[in-house]
Amino acid sequence: MPRTDRFLDIRRDPHSDELLARGGDSEAHSVLQRAGFIAVVRVHETYHRAPTGLTEDGESDLAIDAVARLRAAGYHVDCDEDFDTDYRPASYLPLGSSVAHIAERIREATTTEEAADALTELTAAHDGILAALEEVLIATADFHDGLGQAADPYIARRLRYLADEHLHVIRTDLAHTRNALADRHAPHPGRSTCHGEVPATERERSAVCACPPPPRTLPAPPPPAAAGLRR
Repeated sequence: MPRTDRFLDIRRDPHSDELLARGGDSEAHSVLQRAGFIAVVRVHETYHRAPTGLTEDGESDLAIDAVARLRAAGYHVDCDEDFDTDYRPASYLPLGSSVAHIAERIREATTTEEAADALTELTAAHDGILAALEEVLIATADFHDGLGQAADPYIARRLRYLADEHLHVIRTDLAHTRNALADRHAPHPGRSTCHGEVPATERERSAVCACPPPPRTLPAPPPPAAAGLRR
């Protein structure tokens, strides 16, 4: 059976005439956002709508682009006839994939040095990912300063607060964690560095590697019996 989260609908709602996209998984939601849709999160559903203020032609262009991107990524998209297209744009790995690769490096790390090296990409003082994120927050705050609506100065202050307080805590804690790992110079006891090589001196003919057997896990002791009441 095909996965239901690989199916989406992009249509105009027959009651409100809104352009809506429904269905899909988190990857599809990212594709929709990059095409220009806005996520609407509800308790039982997350769907996407077109930004306000677009013309009908603008909404159609948005929908056609989303259909093309989603189909290029392997999704099955049912859509209004006006949005159907055979165009398939080239797809590129988004920037977030490069950052997610750091998590994969940490999952595969077998020593504290390897984990520290991966975390350095986040915590480097000048050109680390968190330093770049701080620049993004400040630049967005600067953008709101002169945008002209009453709420914009508040948004700018809020963004600077996030950079100065919340992000600062994350950067400080992660930098401390990275430095502590770099100082330890230790293998991870629960992760094997096995390469599947069997030495000629191995006695067990069934061996597929030279790793020692995993440590035995002792069963948890039973809970203590409740003491009887004294008479």
